[in-house]
Amino acid sequence: MESIVRIPSVTGVDVELKIAGPGGRSYAFVIDWHIRFLAAVAWFVVGTLAYAGGLRFLTADEMQPSYTLVIVAPSLVIYFLYHPVLEVLLQGQTPGKRMAGVRLVALADGGAPGIGALLVRNVFRLVDSLPMLYAVGLVATMVTKNAVRIGDIAAGTVLVYDEAPSSQLLDRLSGRAVGRLGLEHAQLVRELLDRWPQLGADARRKLAADLLARLDVAAPDGDAALRAKLEELVA
Repeated sequence: MESIVRIPSVTGVDVELKIAGPGGRSYAFVIDWHIRFLAAVAWFVVGTLAYAGGLRFLTADEMQPSYTLVIVAPSLVIYFLYHPVLEVLLQGQTPGKRMAGVRLVALADGGAPGIGALLVRNVFRLVDSLPMLYAVGLVATMVTKNAVRIGDIAAGTVLVYDEAPSSQLLDRLSGRAVGRLGLEHAQLVRELLDRWPQLGADARRKLAADLLARLDVAAPDGDAALRAKLEELVA
């Protein structure tokens, strides 16, 4: 039986998202592990060859502080900061998560988690990875309601399959629009566009301007330009 998380929406209709269980989560992690491992090794090997000036072993005397700074440190950064950096840049996803068809969402509104939540989630990897091979995190996903690890509990996030929401309204919202705006704001924009012909010109211009201001988006002049800007946001 599929596990579903229901998130209240501004329309009064709960949004249902399919939870990614231990299997989907592990699949994404394995892909990401191979990517970050190979990237870190590639930097180390190519950098060492360039530093040594050819295919040979470096002696202890040749390993100057610059070698650690330019070769060793970046390799460690690639490996250990892969998840937090990419999850922040890609709004809750990584290459592995995209390939596995999963994404992180905030339990509060179903949108992409904020930077703070993503950083908290990754700090708790230190706990989830104990005692080895992410044993604590794996057990947590098997016994918690939404199949979440300790980091998700601390950050208020859940891993779901990247599928279009099931309601008629949300079927017209792209996953990227929800990720950019958050579920609540994306729904408000879509609802305003749906009601655009029924609203008076002054009313819809005011509503559009107020909504764009909440999203920190400059409101263009003119009825048509406002509508085009809203359509662009949820495209």
